[in-house]
Amino acid sequence: MIKTMSVQELKEKIDEGKSLFLLDVRQPSEREICKLEDEKNIPLDELEQRVHELDPNIETIVYCRSGGRSMQACQFLESQGFTSVINLTGGVLAWSDDIDPSMKKY
Repeated sequence: MIKTMSVQELKEKIDEGKSLFLLDVRQPSEREICKLEDEKNIPLDELEQRVHELDPNIETIVYCRSGGRSMQACQFLESQGFTSVINLTGGVLAWSDDIDPSMKKY
């Protein structure tokens, strides 16, 4: 079963200065509208070819616009032997709603 994390939990970890690895699986055009800091961007449709760019042994928090594509990415990463993947529930829409209302929605 894929672990999940709320945007509130992520914000707490960021505020505590925890070392995090965020993977954005949205398209580059979506990132131009809004993005979180400190992440790597590999669009979901490129993940299979680029999975070698990621470390399967570190905790990876995966996000997208609303949580659907990131869940697919988490399932794929687990199938490839990743030991700690977490889906950010609600994606950047939830971040905009609950953490940073100034973040643009699309």
